[in-house]
Amino acid sequence: MSIPAPPATSLRPLMSGYAPPRAGLTLSPVDTAALPTDEALMLAWAGGDLPAFQALYERHRRRLHGFLLRQLRDPGLAEEMFQDVWQRVIAARAGWQPDAAFSTWLFRIAHNRLNDHWRAARHRPPAPADAEARVEAVVDGHTPETELSGFEQRRRVQQAMDALPAEQREVLLLRLEQELSLEEIAEVTGVGRETVKSRLRYAMDKLRAGLAP
Repeated sequence: MSIPAPPATSLRPLMSGYAPPRAGLTLSPVDTAALPTDEALMLAWAGGDLPAFQALYERHRRRLHGFLLRQLRDPGLAEEMFQDVWQRVIAARAGWQPDAAFSTWLFRIAHNRLNDHWRAARHRPPAPADAEARVEAVVDGHTPETELSGFEQRRRVQQAMDALPAEQREVLLLRLEQELSLEEIAEVTGVGRETVKSRLRYAMDKLRAGLAP
């Protein structure tokens, strides 16, 4: 299921001096191997390099926003928490050390923020009444039968994901959508690697059962 990207203006409340790219620019192919690592960008930004922060933000904004939206199922709340996570990144930049991958650190902040939210709410909110209508319909020339079949499959996947316990759903999203390793997920969630494996296995079993005809 596709996840809506966060608004392109999400960075503006976070940092002053942000200048959006000029329209009409043509981008040339980029050698990704030559790009600076997340950790190098974070250290550069800690030293006052604002473009380094902008590069980090652009690399991770879609992944982070998608993860939060999947967990919260409320676009407004996901956007609010998205902004809060980046504010915490900004606040922590001076003392940041590359003890873990930047993405692991970022998602650990998101994980802790989600835990704070669930503790305050004391329950996970139900899916909105119009949840099915919010599923993005892709108009690409397919027949109505194909569109209906695709919609039904996405709806069933979302329902099966929603039925998972929160800790199992989280490790599944971190593994399948964010492509974190088991060790990185363990760092994010604060549990052992074997616990991550167990949660992931149970989540996959339940997901398969929920999608079985």
